Amino acid sequence: MLDPLNPRLGRGNTGPAVKQSTILSLMRDWTLDELAVSFVESGFWPHEALIVVREKLYGKDALVVIEGNRRLAALKFLKRAADGEKIDRRWREIVEETPPPTDLFEHVPYIEVDSRKDVEAFLGFRHVTGIKEWKPAEKAEYIAKLIESSKLTYAQVMRKIGSKTPTVRQNYISYRLLLQMEDQEKISIEHVEDKFSVLFLSLRTDGVQHYLDIDIQADPEEARKPVPADKLKELANFALWLFGDDKRPPIVRDSRQVDQFGRVLLSTKAVEYLERSPRPSFDVAFQLAGGDEPEIVRLIEEAADNVEAALSRAHRYAKSKKLRKAAQRLGEDVVQLASLFAGLREELCVGEDD
Repeated sequence: MLDPLNPRLGRGNTGPAVKQSTILSLMRDWTLDELAVSFVESGFWPHEALIVVREKLYGKDALVVIEGNRRLAALKFLKRAADGEKIDRRWREIVEETPPPTDLFEHVPYIEVDSRKDVEAFLGFRHVTGIKEWKPAEKAEYIAKLIESSKLTYAQVMRKIGSKTPTVRQNYISYRLLLQMEDQEKISIEHVEDKFSVLFLSLRTDGVQHYLDIDIQADPEEARKPVPADKLKELANFALWLFGDDKRPPIVRDSRQVDQFGRVLLSTKAVEYLERSPRPSFDVAFQLAGGDEPEIVRLIEEAADNVEAALSRAHRYAKSKKLRKAAQRLGEDVVQLASLFAGLREELCVGEDD
């Protein structure tokens, strides 16, 4: 049986009652045809054996695949095509080009384990930190299951899946935050779930932690509801600004702006602007937060470095009209810049003739 608890199906599509036909339909777009081509050409390699567990499913004992669901689904679609059932043209073409081996559907290699817990570490390493990675939300859900179902600590999960403890903690808190957002009517959860990696990244910033009053160091019990009850209005604002809804796009247009968004949330003036404006602009909020100050400082320091480098050789060209014109331009800019700061012009001109 295909696994109805497979995290890759998505949170809204998993559960012991989900039908096999539903699971197969959900997996239709998982590039299964690539596996099928390999099967008809080379058979089912023993070293890619399915990992299964014997458990109750739909009221009876069944062998449920907990690793290798794509392989099993590919076999099922391939079998339908070989039996002449009405199916997508791509599948019919595969069996017409190369008829499957006669025993392909009769002898499927598998390894039976005693329980799902026996392979938690293997699945975690393979799909959370390994070469067959799940999507960000799927990884976080799996980590949450290890913590809540198996009663593991962050450190124990870290040792099982080969990750780092802070990463495990942030994944868990991000997932619990997603569930908390799902309970809020004003939040368009599908927009959040589609960009789970952005949610994950945002929790690294001091601004998001401060605005939502989230303790990023919280243990699992304390992190069950990351945002306090008195911050749920802020949570709705946060979701709208970062992910948008059916009517309004997010103000954060690129994941590279997430750190800047965190800085915006640290500014009282910028937050007040965001909260009062029906259509706020990220650029305006960022400027109100003084977000471009580091960039301006960098530009001025870079200009100063260039001038210092030029001064070491400029005396050789004291008669150059081009150099004089460039120096005049620089001087005018420096005078204008100095006038922005009270007393700076006077400090620079101390000991100099007017």
